[in-house]
Amino acid sequence: MRYRVRTPDGELTYSSMREVEMAYTYGLVGPDDEVLEEGKELWRKASTIPILARARPERKKIAPTHVLSVLAAVVLGVAALSLILSDSWTRRALGVVLALAMSTLLTRVTYKAFKRPGPTQG
Repeated sequence: MRYRVRTPDGELTYSSMREVEMAYTYGLVGPDDEVLEEGKELWRKASTIPILARARPERKKIAPTHVLSVLAAVVLGVAALSLILSDSWTRRALGVVLALAMSTLLTRVTYKAFKRPGPTQG
């Protein structure tokens, strides 16, 4: 049986309740999103459907390496700024290099933090 899910971003169709449940667990379907079963006319909030109400959305944990990486980026940023504001051209160049290193580090942390795992087979 097919299910339509209406979110603020639009509407999606799922081929089974299991797919809707997986999307709910991954956070693609929220508790306030509306679900319509094929052949029915009443839209229901996802949080009122027993199968979905029992499903636990995955909780994202902050990895300790991310915290350390962000702290390192702050230190690099402060050092880069202080070197860039100095009078020596050599120090300014070193400050620019540190600023580039900081931006690379923050890009890597952001990519890893928001990378989503794919759906698992089950």
